[in-house]
This record gives sequence, C-alpha cells and structure tokens, in this order.
Amino acid sequence: MQDVIIKRALLSVSDKAGLVELGHALAARHVELVSTGGTAKTLRAAGLTVKDISELTGFPEMMDGRVKTLHPMVHGGLLAVRDNVEHAAAMAEHNIGAIDLVVVNLYPFAQTVAKGASRDEIIENIDIGGPSMVRSAAKNHAFVTILTDPADYDALIAELEESDGKTSYGFRRNCAAKAYSATAAYDSMISQWFAFADQQQTFPDMLAVNGNRVTELRYGENPHQRAALYVPVGPHIAGIAQAEQVQGKELSYNNYNDADAALELVAEFRDGPPTVVIVKHANPCGVATGDTLIDAYRAALECDSVSAFGGIVAVNRPLDAATAEAITEIFTEVVAAPSADDAAKAVFAKKKNLRLLLTGELPDPKRGGLSIKPITGGLLVQARDNGHVADSAFTIVTKRAPSAQELADCRFAWTIAKHVKSNAIVYAKDGATAGIGAGQMNRRDSARIAAIKATEAAETYGWAEPRTVGSAVASDAFFPFADGLLAAAEAGATAVIQPGGSMRDDEVIAAADEAGLAMVFTGMRHFRH
Repeated sequence: MQDVIIKRALLSVSDKAGLVELGHALAARHVELVSTGGTAKTLRAAGLTVKDISELTGFPEMMDGRVKTLHPMVHGGLLAVRDNVEHAAAMAEHNIGAIDLVVVNLYPFAQTVAKGASRDEIIENIDIGGPSMVRSAAKNHAFVTILTDPADYDALIAELEESDGKTSYGFRRNCAAKAYSATAAYDSMISQWFAFADQQQTFPDMLAVNGNRVTELRYGENPHQRAALYVPVGPHIAGIAQAEQVQGKELSYNNYNDADAALELVAEFRDGPPTVVIVKHANPCGVATGDTLIDAYRAALECDSVSAFGGIVAVNRPLDAATAEAITEIFTEVVAAPSADDAAKAVFAKKKNLRLLLTGELPDPKRGGLSIKPITGGLLVQARDNGHVADSAFTIVTKRAPSAQELADCRFAWTIAKHVKSNAIVYAKDGATAGIGAGQMNRRDSARIAAIKATEAAETYGWAEPRTVGSAVASDAFFPFADGLLAAAEAGATAVIQPGGSMRDDEVIAAADEAGLAMVFTGMRHFRH
C-alpha cells in the first residue's frame, strides 16, 4: 500500500483540545480544511481559512445540526476506492472530491449522563453523523486517515513532517483500528445506558462490556501468563485501578487483585472507626478497628503475623507517620489509603519497592453493579454482593441471647466473613479478628484452621490464652452439621452468627444451647468463591 498525501481534511470535534494547533499544522502544508459548526468557528477564530460542510454538500446544516454530514458528497469522498476506475468515474460525474483526513471525536454522551442530564438531553448527545464518518474513513483506510483521539494529533503532525505531507499505510491502519474501538466503545456506552438506566434491565439480551487499556502488566498470576489492566469506558467509581501510585515498583496482576480485595473490605468501614485490613492472596488475614490507625494495625497484625508478611494493607483513614512506621517493620507489598500526610510518605519513601496507592475516597459497599466471571465458553454474570442485614433483622435462635459486646463482635465477624473465600469462618473479639479460616472444602476444617492460627498468635505474643476464647464466630453460610459449630465452641467462642437455613438447623441450635452459646441467624448467605 502506498503513502497518501493529505490534501483535504474534514474536522468535526466536540473536544477542542489541540484543535487549533492541528489546524495550523495542516494549513502550513496547504491542506484544505472543511469543518462543521463549533469546530469551524474555533478554527476561524484562530485565523484559519475553513470551508463549511454546507459548501461541500450544497445543503445547509438542518434539524438542529442533526443532518449535516450524512451526505454523498461527504461519504462518497470518504469511501471511494481511489484506484477503482468505476469509483473514480462516479466521483468525476458527481463532482465528489476526495477527503484524505477525518478528525472526529464524538458527542460527549458519557459526560452528559454523568452530570445527571435529562433523558432528552442524553438522547440529543447520541452522535449519528460522527460515528458514520469514522466508520467510513476507517473502512477506507487504504486511502483515508482517521483520528478520533486528540492525543494522536502530535503523532499525525510528526508523520506528516517525516513523510513530506503523507501518511503511511501502517499509520492509517493503526488509526483505523483505534477508530473502530472508539465507535464500539461509544455504542457500548449507549447500549448500557438504555439497558440499565433507561430500561432498568438487570440482565439485558446483549451485554456490552468494554474498557480502555491502562497498561500491560509484567505478567499475570504466573510468569507464563500475559496480563493487562483495563478501566471501564464512561462513568465509573474510583477504585484501585484509578488510585494514584505515589511510589514503588510497577504493580503486578496479583498486586491489583489483592489490593482490590483489601479496598473492598476496608470500604465496609468507610464511615466507621479507624480500621486496618491486611490481605494475603485475596483473603483477609487480619482486620481490626481501634481508637487510632496504629492501634488498629497492631491488632490486625496480631491475628496472623505470619501470613501478613508480604501482604497488602488497606486503611480507611489518612495515613500518618506512626502507622507508616509500624507497617514498614515487616515486608509489605502494597499499602492503600484514601490519603497520606507528608510524614507518612517520607517513611514509605525509605522502602523503595513498597507500592503506596492513594484512592482519594473509598467505594460505597452498598453500590450496585455486576460481577462478571469468565468460564469456558461463556460468562457468568451476577449482581455484586452488596447485601446488608441490619442488627434489628437478626433472629436470636438460642435460649441465651448475645450480650451487647457479643452482638457487636458478631456484626464485625459477619462483615469480615463476607470477604473471605468460602467456606469461611471468622472469629472476632473486641473489634479485631482472632482467627480466619478460608477456602476449605468443609466448614469444620475452616473453624479448626482459624482456631489453630489464634493459638499460634497467642504463642507468638505470649498471651495467656488465644483470642478465640470469649469471641464471636461468623460462618458465611449455614452449618450443615453441628461439627463446625462445636469446633468453634472448643476454640472458646461464646456467640455465633450464621445465615441459617440448613435442614439440620434444629440439631445445630440444640448443640449451641447445650454448649451455652448465643446464636443469631441473618437469613443472608455470603459465599465467595
């Protein structure tokens, strides 16, 4: 494929960034500028000579600008195959001039939705002519250059300088690929708005999923797997993907995954007291609240200091120097916080490999949205687990009711269990986890593993007894048999919180009564696989 000299350019943009500079660069090479509405006005204000689209088509812009570029004089000039004899004859017969460059970015649909505009305004910001021109130009990239992103203007200018006003086939092909991605993402956003916002559908017939690549990662979960980070196109919440990385090595796939798990859990306490979450391999290994962040960190670490080595720390308050000092006493991969003061940043700066992520805010744990999991040959899609049960909805099923402290520990343990891989067992006491059992094939083993960790912690710190003694224990799903509950009782738990719903609930309740436990049912399960 040959290089193509740019003789005529059609410019129609909603985002005027870099437009004037590009216009001057094209004019300097004697490129004829054809434009529409506000774009033409901006170029003329900069002293550039511009032909209105109406001059090209012979028809005025009409219907509030809805009809201006949907015309054979435009699309003929874009779609004509220049070395096709019949196409060339049709162009000559109808006096259609070739258009060599199209610079278009589309109506700000996402921004209009994000600002809470009315339905009518949102509909008016669905671009029709723009995507049509983009698709026509991209299809005919053998002869036409298409730009949809102001970030690419400099690349075009450099291409023209290096090639004496021409673009190469490779450059045009890359631009075409990006252009189709832009229109696909644009249509996807519109499709999502119609399905979710306008039609109130949870699972539309066609699920449009899209994202912009932020970066390629060094590798995936394992070195032989490739990986990249994408963020959604259009409005989205702030999260780990949007966090500011203040320092440290490049984040890996596993870093992102673990940091996200930590952020989602600490967000449960965004309106609560100072809270620290320590995560290892996407499971919390220590969570605690305290009067200060450093108190909360120390209590969280004491739950399982062995697993915390090389872990991820997330906090719900701005980081201070004292907490930063405590965190850096052991090897930590990532620290995530809403913000950090200068003294804390100075502490972390001494650990050059530690990644410090500042999120600005914490996501709302009650927000809606979809969770998507690939399986062989398809996608499993579900509403995200934002389920919440108020204390007033708890059902006391044992003879003994929990004390106020036991109920508070039950609530705390239940909140953590929601974020632990099933089968999940969490012991908690005085606003701190005492032991966590995750991802086992049966609930009894999870209860025993969590108790073992609590015993190891007591030995490490020289405590008289494990923190599971006098604790509350949470189970993410019902106890199918009494054995898991009895294992928790053996560890010293005095209160239990679980969903209930087993065929053997009566047996489990009887076992709890016999052991003197207080037990509440939530009626809601929190499996996390």
